[in-house]
Formats: sequence, structure tokens, C-alpha cells
Amino acid sequence: MSTTQRLARAAALGLSVMLSATAVGFAEEGASVLADKSRVASVGGSITEIVYALGEEGKLVARDSTSVYPEAAFKLPDVGYLRALSPEGVLSVNPSGILALQGSGPKEAIDVLKKASIPFIVVPDGFSHQGILDKIRVVGKALGADAKAETLAAEVDKQLGEAEALTTAIPAGERKRVLFILSMQGGKILSSGSDTAAAGIIALAGGVNAVEGFSGYKQLTDEAAITAKPDVILMMDRDGGLAVDDSDLYGHPAIASTPAGQAKNLIRMDAAYLLGFGPRTAGAVKALAIAFYGDAAKK
Repeated sequence: MSTTQRLARAAALGLSVMLSATAVGFAEEGASVLADKSRVASVGGSITEIVYALGEEGKLVARDSTSVYPEAAFKLPDVGYLRALSPEGVLSVNPSGILALQGSGPKEAIDVLKKASIPFIVVPDGFSHQGILDKIRVVGKALGADAKAETLAAEVDKQLGEAEALTTAIPAGERKRVLFILSMQGGKILSSGSDTAAAGIIALAGGVNAVEGFSGYKQLTDEAAITAKPDVILMMDRDGGLAVDDSDLYGHPAIASTPAGQAKNLIRMDAAYLLGFGPRTAGAVKALAIAFYGDAAKK
């Protein structure tokens, strides 16, 4: 992958994570079937991953900029960032249908696309075990691949169950407190509250989100970061202007005062893998569980 692609990948995924919110009742809207499945535009990295995992990639005509896996997806035209779509960009690929992850926008662009009489299916984005299975089934149904979707959902369900089981024996008092840091621009810590992909993956891996009292992503005061007392700091592995060097992280006065900072306990992981909530999430859960608890998570 080129440097340009890596930078675009990091920027797009970082913004996607920051703006993600709790998943609410779009599943019914997303449960329809595309009448013409020959030229589908996929808007959302996890949707694109699911389409490939189903073996239905031949129906894709375009992807959005957060669709960075598998590598083959880069061969598709890029219609832009899922939360800053241009109707002209999407319509330029002449799609027969659009699969869009919940939260795609802006609203004005979505309204234009819907008025263009192109079937537009909203796919729910739940940050949980069940949320992933629901997403697979919605995408499969839309593409007329229900049987494949059930097979994939069963496989992913089994993998997720096995990954979650790695930490079931960890006592509540020994659960790792995890601080997810999205960025530290200007020395300001942008972290995850509830109803976020970061909080969801931490919970699946047997950890405890170290900050509470708010949903979404927000800046923490130094006092709040110290009070959170994280045992582990979790970050996306990224390039470009939003990247955080280890020296900058551990040199931050608030981070340096935490158990994680003092132990230099930092985990970095590919953004799409860590926060995508798609077919590969069980692998990310397993990797995190082992990183959190070592041999205790392997038993």
C-alpha cells in the first residue's frame, strides 16, 4: 500500500471513529432487497468487508474511502468519505443500488441520492457481538445472498464466542481499565465514552472502558485522564498528522501519572481491524484479550 493510501486510510477511519454514535433502529429500513444487484456502491468499510466475505464482490461498482480491506477493494472507484458524501460522486458510477452504513451523510447528500430513485439501504452499525451478526444478515439479504449470510453469521458467531470466552474467568476486580485515545492534537486527549466502537471492542475483549459519564468521543481534561487510572492505553496504528509518537504520549503529564503511562503499557492496532465491527472482529478481540491478560487469556 502506498504512503498516500495509508494516509487516506488513517484520516478517513479516524474521522469515522470519532463521529460514530450509538446504533438505533435502522435495521428494519435496512432489511430490504436490492432489485438490481449488478452495480452496487458500498459506503462503509465493514459493509465492503462483508460483501467480500460473502463472495459477492462481483456486484460492487464502487466503495467509500473507509473501505480499505481487503486490498482488492482499492481497485474499485472511491466515491468519497462516508460522512461527507457528494451525490455527484456517488451517482457518477451509475449504481443500481447503494448500501450505506448507518450515519452516512451529510443528510442533504443522502436526501438527494434517495430522490434519484436509486434503492438506498441503510445498514445498522451496532458495536456488539449481535450487532455484527445483524449487519452481516442485512447485507446478505440486500444482495440476495441470505444463505451465504447465514453461513457467515454462524461462523462469525462461533469465532466471537470463542474469543469472548478467553476472558470469562477474569475476576471483575482484575479487569483491565483501558483508555482509548483517538488523537492528542495540541496535547489534548480525545477519548472514547460509551456507545462507541472503541468501548464496544474493549468490552468484548474483557476490558473496562476507563472513562465514563458521556457517550461518543470528547476531549479529556488532564484531571479526568489521571482519575481514569487506565492500566492500558489503546490507540489506532496510524500515519500522518494524527499519529502520536510514543515519546509524545508518555511525555504528556497526565498520561505519565497513570498506571498505563508509568508501565508504558500501550497497544496499537490497525484501525479497520480494531474498530470495523465486521467479519474480522473476532480476531481483533482475541488479540486484544491476549494483549490485556497474557497467558490468563489463553487458557
